[in-house]
Amino acid sequence: MSPLNSPLRTYLLLALAMAPLLTYLRRRSRRSFKLPRKDERVLILGASSGIGRTLAHQYAELGVKGVCVVGRRADKIAEVVAECKACTGSGTEIVGIAGDFAEVEDMVKIRTQLVLQWGGLDTMIVAAGVSALRPLMEVAGATSGNVGPEGIQHVVNVAGLATRGNYVGPLVAAVTFIPVLQDTSRHPSILLVNSLASAIPAPTRTLYASTKAASLHLYQALAIEHPAIAFTHFLPSTVEGDFRASAVDGGTAREADPNKTGLKRVAVARRCLSAIERGEKNVFMPWAMGPAHLLYWVWPSLLEWRASAKYQFQAPR
Repeated sequence: MSPLNSPLRTYLLLALAMAPLLTYLRRRSRRSFKLPRKDERVLILGASSGIGRTLAHQYAELGVKGVCVVGRRADKIAEVVAECKACTGSGTEIVGIAGDFAEVEDMVKIRTQLVLQWGGLDTMIVAAGVSALRPLMEVAGATSGNVGPEGIQHVVNVAGLATRGNYVGPLVAAVTFIPVLQDTSRHPSILLVNSLASAIPAPTRTLYASTKAASLHLYQALAIEHPAIAFTHFLPSTVEGDFRASAVDGGTAREADPNKTGLKRVAVARRCLSAIERGEKNVFMPWAMGPAHLLYWVWPSLLEWRASAKYQFQAPR
């Protein structure tokens, strides 16, 4: 029996129809974040640009107790610290530390400093990551015939970079800071800024999507293992900015200019904040991408066609 004619199709179609109502009821049932803002201590990994940087600004404006911004480039982190200090009006303590979230030594150093300086941590935001923008066979340098050992090795090397930035980093952050959150906060929270590509596959995003999906499933499983921590997994579609400019595979974006068509960083950051406050578990932005994720299992060819059109991809014949 074809999947499109099976009972599963009926159930999934019902789920699609009920998704908006279920989302509304789920939000209504969530408790608000109970920790007073003046007491909240926030760590943002990947704060030197993009959503992480914008979230740092917004937390400073909210007047939380402290915001620690972390990124690999010390000059960029210094800029973020200055921006946050300029927009805080409630005495928020801004701490800037240069570090790589995939480096154990860097994360342990940050943990030690925050425990000594703040006595612990309440909210961790993982907003760092790397992009990869080329079809996998293109990364291998394939034109026709078999891929040679050099091409295969190059794919392995690039995959290693993508895995380090999109999976190993979140892994190190989780192992380093989950015990601190559990031991030092009354209402610990973790926000993973992930990607819609983790849930809906797209051409030219093979390495990016697969490594992002790995970290998403890691944190979803951790949410079960650590129920005392409120995990939020945030899956936005294309966001404005220059995230794609330094793809680890050397690729360039094929879709429309994200600065013209992508989600606005401020809107994404605000939605992240509201998701943390409401204790939402899995958040799609735009919300319609949630039902679209279900639709992929009912009518995959439709989503595959749409993804190919968005990324201007035509499969070789």
